[in-house]
Amino acid sequence: MGKKIRVLALGLIQDQNRLFLSQGYDPIKQETFYRALGGGVEFGEQSRDALQREFLEEIQAALTNIQYLGCLESLFVYKDKPGHEIIQLYKCDFADPKFYQIEQLTFKEGKRENIALWVPLSGFLSGELTLYPENFLEYCLKPN
Repeated sequence: MGKKIRVLALGLIQDQNRLFLSQGYDPIKQETFYRALGGGVEFGEQSRDALQREFLEEIQAALTNIQYLGCLESLFVYKDKPGHEIIQLYKCDFADPKFYQIEQLTFKEGKRENIALWVPLSGFLSGELTLYPENFLEYCLKPN
């Protein structure tokens, strides 16, 4: 990964007191963490379209009730490499109610296999679990 700023579109999917997130692990920090699903915005693509495309590609899920929440900037270190992301954040829901019933699912992102699952919000509020980017949690606590 060169020194580039990545533009991402991420979806905040909240069902009462739980969030639908992907789980990651940094072997250098020996840290398990969570982040919203979504992905990179392609040149010439609107971030909202990128969000919908990424959810379809990764977990075959259509989204509904998509609302723009704001822009986050994330500077981080992952596997000892610095990263810089500009995140267009959207609140959204799954169009298919079956996604609210699943415990977790495995999906491929390139060659990597990832896990997406429902995670209780209380784990992040207590500091027991780690959610990135750090200021993401503010959007989960805002009233609708």
